Amino acid sequence: MNKVAVITDSTAAIPDSIAREHNLTVVPLNLVWDGESYLDGIEITPVEFYERLVKSDTIPTTSQPSVGMFAKIFKNLIDQGYDILTIVISSKLSGTYQSAIQAAADFPKNRITVIDSLQASMPLTLAVLMTAQAAQRGATLLECTNLAKDLCQRVRILFIVDTLEYLHKGGRIGGAARLIGTALKMKPILELKNGEIDSLENVRTFKKATERVFQIAETELGKQGTIEYLGIATANVPQIVGEFTNMAHQRFHVRNEFVGLISPVIGTHVGPGTVGVAYIPAKKA
Repeated sequence: MNKVAVITDSTAAIPDSIAREHNLTVVPLNLVWDGESYLDGIEITPVEFYERLVKSDTIPTTSQPSVGMFAKIFKNLIDQGYDILTIVISSKLSGTYQSAIQAAADFPKNRITVIDSLQASMPLTLAVLMTAQAAQRGATLLECTNLAKDLCQRVRILFIVDTLEYLHKGGRIGGAARLIGTALKMKPILELKNGEIDSLENVRTFKKATERVFQIAETELGKQGTIEYLGIATANVPQIVGEFTNMAHQRFHVRNEFVGLISPVIGTHVGPGTVGVAYIPAKKA
């Protein structure tokens, strides 16, 4: 039985140290900004990106990894004797899934599985980390695939954006488009639904939006419900991480948690000041 290597893309924003610890391969997406090209998270870090974004008059464009990049990584891992599970950003938000599918077509079908997560950012991160842990424990490609699909279906994210401007300009606004024209001085609460960005509510202040996010989560999870994996993601807003983490622990039993930055590619579309809370509910016995 072959060991399983898990691959994801840079929108999961998994730091190098954690990727190495979990035997993960992270394939970077691309940014083009003022005529210069950058590999997401490699040639421009999240902190560098947000510091520049708040001062910039321009917004970068983004694109998926090439088929050739995926093919090179696939070949290297197969040559090492691995089976491969690739879990990538929603196909409704990026062409990354199609690049991976095209690359996988040149390899034996039983060696590579590519999953369209219908997620992005922290939900993708949590699903990938839990699947990689299973692979390290010796799970087969089929077992890892079934686990990843289940996690991608169950994970939920609620996020607050400072402005809809970036989603609108980047063309990723999805169901939140109905808020345009009504969201002036409001703090929209958004979610990922069926692989696209959708709106939940429009709240007047960030504080009220934060409270509402946890009320919504509590409605789904129940008071003192159990979260298998909690994720807090910010567009370089470290000062509120502690507040969000404390609110989660006050309301829920949290088994595992991960705090990270939103990747430059995702940040291009959601903008600075964005904060997201992702969670995978624990399965009931």
